[in-house]
Amino acid sequence: MRHLFIISLAVFFSFFSQKVSAQGSPVSKSVNDYFEEGTQKYIKQDYNGAIAAFSVAISMNNDNPVLYYNRGIAKAALKDHRGAISDYDKAIDLNSKDKESYFGRGESKRQQEDLKGALQDFNRVLELAPNDPATFFKRGQIRAKLEDYKRALSDFNKSVELDANNAQSYYYRGQCRVKLEDYFGGINDFSEAIKLSPKRSQFYSGRGYAFVKTQQYKQSLEDYTKAISLNPDEPESYYYHGFCKGQLGDFNGALADFDNAIAKKGDYVEAYYGRGFAKSRLGQQKDALLDLNKSIELNNNVTEKALYTGPISKSVLDDLRSTIQEKTKLNEMTSERSEAFYIRGNSKNKLGDTKGAILDFNRAIEMNPIFAEAYFARAMTRSYTGDQKGAIQDFSNTLKLNPKFAEAFYMRGIIQNALGDVNAGCLDLSKAGELGYNPAYNVIKDYCQ
Repeated sequence: MRHLFIISLAVFFSFFSQKVSAQGSPVSKSVNDYFEEGTQKYIKQDYNGAIAAFSVAISMNNDNPVLYYNRGIAKAALKDHRGAISDYDKAIDLNSKDKESYFGRGESKRQQEDLKGALQDFNRVLELAPNDPATFFKRGQIRAKLEDYKRALSDFNKSVELDANNAQSYYYRGQCRVKLEDYFGGINDFSEAIKLSPKRSQFYSGRGYAFVKTQQYKQSLEDYTKAISLNPDEPESYYYHGFCKGQLGDFNGALADFDNAIAKKGDYVEAYYGRGFAKSRLGQQKDALLDLNKSIELNNNVTEKALYTGPISKSVLDDLRSTIQEKTKLNEMTSERSEAFYIRGNSKNKLGDTKGAILDFNRAIEMNPIFAEAYFARAMTRSYTGDQKGAIQDFSNTLKLNPKFAEAFYMRGIIQNALGDVNAGCLDLSKAGELGYNPAYNVIKDYCQ
């Protein structure tokens, strides 16, 4: 917040003339007295008292912009932004070059979500004071909120250039860089912010998130640990703390963090998803389903068929299928939440609910048509239930999206072999081996000679 417009007594009297009585003797208190009284009360954070004193001064002299500006910032301190804007309007009417009132009005408009109006006021300040770092910073905040990240970045660059000791400028510039996918630039800015102000939790969580985006999970875990120590009430820090533990294979530790995130924010969609994932990896499929169901709910407020034929027997095919590792990991959820359906489908599979699993994989693919792992999971389930042609189609879709998905070549190859298309099957198995999936060579040795 800007400070009171405190001016020297000489300048003050250029604006005001002292009130006198009809007999020529001074009244008990002058405009200047009320001005000083308001100033002192504001400094002591008695904002109501400050407003009262400035109001009396205005009643005695209503054509001075300083009084309206000062009463405006006192109202803003009480979050009476409408009242503040009214006073800034009057100050600007009286002095069209009053950059402080434009700044104050811009900030109050920002607080009221009038972002375009705020932008106009900050533009006017920069016309009057082209090198004001605070205004570049505020305008950058507005532009970032309007998702105009390139222009916001330009403003934060200027703010840093004019005031290299403002930690917040580095922090917000780092956020813009992350939005523009310049994660390493973001890490550098958050690091600079931490050097200047090492006790702000959001600086560590900001850098922690940039580390997540660059898959530096150990460094991210350290930053979120620090963020939690500085602010133990922020649910997002617990979520990403758990996310990093999940990436590092510590699913029990991840569970504890997701529990904390949910305890602090009961409708935290991503935390339910993360906890469901961790429970699934720990073999707690029924509990995992409860969390995944909750995640999906919040976001949206079996008999085998003996159809195996060909040179590979059903028992061999089952054994081969069992060697495939589940292609699943904890991801940051997309806005469509397709991952929640995908993970829930995997849990249903493990509980034997293949029909429910396929329905969830269908939903994941519908929401995210380029979700290769969901096609792969649906293919595996279709193969298990005997729908080999459907499985081959899904493996083919997987490979269109990810041509280096070795397990998809492997499974498509053994199914084609099982259905009697030995040439196509062996070509796929050979490709799987070339991509590094060594079990394919054992099958080639037995069935492709």
